[in-house]
Amino acid sequence: MERNFQNAEELAAALRAGEVTSAELTDEAIARIERDDKAINAICVPDFDRARAAARGADQARARGEDRPLLGIPVTVKECYNIAGLPTTWGMPPQANFMPAEDAVQVSRLKAAGAVVLGKTNVPVGLQDIQSFNEIYGTTNNPWNHGRTSGGSSGGSAAALASGFGALSIGSDLAGSLRTPAHFCGIYAHKPTLGLAATRGMVAPPAPPLPVDLDLAVVGPMARTARDLTLLLDVMAGPDPLTHGVAYDMTLPPARHERLGDFRVLVLEDHPLIPTGSAVRAGVNRVADALVDGGARVERHTPLLPDLTEAAMLYRQLLFSGSVARFPVDSYEQVRTRAAALSADDQSLDAAVLRGMVFSHRDWLEANSRRELHRHGWRQLFAEFDAVVCPVTPTPAFPHDHNPNPLERRLDIDGVEYPYFDQLVWAGLATMPGLPATAIPAGRSPEGLPVGVQLIGPMFEDRTPLRLAELLEHKIGGFQPPM
Repeated sequence: MERNFQNAEELAAALRAGEVTSAELTDEAIARIERDDKAINAICVPDFDRARAAARGADQARARGEDRPLLGIPVTVKECYNIAGLPTTWGMPPQANFMPAEDAVQVSRLKAAGAVVLGKTNVPVGLQDIQSFNEIYGTTNNPWNHGRTSGGSSGGSAAALASGFGALSIGSDLAGSLRTPAHFCGIYAHKPTLGLAATRGMVAPPAPPLPVDLDLAVVGPMARTARDLTLLLDVMAGPDPLTHGVAYDMTLPPARHERLGDFRVLVLEDHPLIPTGSAVRAGVNRVADALVDGGARVERHTPLLPDLTEAAMLYRQLLFSGSVARFPVDSYEQVRTRAAALSADDQSLDAAVLRGMVFSHRDWLEANSRRELHRHGWRQLFAEFDAVVCPVTPTPAFPHDHNPNPLERRLDIDGVEYPYFDQLVWAGLATMPGLPATAIPAGRSPEGLPVGVQLIGPMFEDRTPLRLAELLEHKIGGFQPPM
């Protein structure tokens, strides 16, 4: 395989063996970006001069006998992370010139591990879309079909990896923002357990980089193999050294099993609130068949599964109660008026959004109490199962849709249209209770687009879905470069 598409583990071995230098890897990655990224638009803020300098420093460090987990490996970083000397905009035009003074904690960890940062990858405005486009940096295209989205909000990172622009990337996930782009672009991503990896410096400008414990949102790794996800997660995991890190270190338990045949897996392909498209259903069943063939215990139903409808409603309420917290007062009052007019019988997803947008603190505490009941339900389920396989979204990557009113957008599922944001119910399944979830490639659609699934695991047992992802990669294949 062309060196730009080799995984980080292979590149690290080549560097250790003296078969290649970091300077050579970095020059090759930059050359590929300069050649191919005009059509993809994944790298929105290149940092090539500093990357070349970092690569030379990595080679010098290796010559001195140093060896760090990512020493000399070219990587990219999602635009929403602060990097000193580069703009952080979150795609918001008023912040086009915002320049942070210090690196985000995860960028610092990447550099401490020896990574060479090539630049930043594109995002949607405010990270609030399932596509990646904004007025500052334009639209990121799917490497498999330029008329389709690469996903959001880590769409630039997924497109970069699928295109051979660096071996690893870091992103974030609140509404599937790691998993959906991975699914759309045919790569791997891992949404860690809530709180596992520090988020300081991954903050909307011009807010200061404070060590805040986020609700729902996480930062996590993206890669072209499952083992590379684990490698990068080990660099990212751990509490913020300004807060919890003063008192403790993070030690993840090992994976529950090493052999595919020892896993107990629940497979879900249907959601009560939105259908699963035929291409994604085929991907789920391809993974299920591989599990059965490998000797795993596979079930399709269990009374232990928390109620999917209530889970989706709770996710919507918790998600939107946070996203509108800084609405202007007049806008907030308009939403409150609309919410007050809802019928008590209206239990739709849209109604859950409106109610969540005007939550009182009392309302939020009640929703959080119900979330704890769901977490308890998941603990009971994971006493009987090791992982859950399910869709990431109902469809492969959809055509670009830049309608400025997202509520007017529609998602085509096998010829039938559904509200655009209803596709988030699958992402919320892991996000609402804070569970780890690994997105893996699971084949191609009839149109040749990548299809992925997610493997949801027990809280703080991130190595379990990651190990299952690695075993399935050997069984059904993994990343393939776009054709």
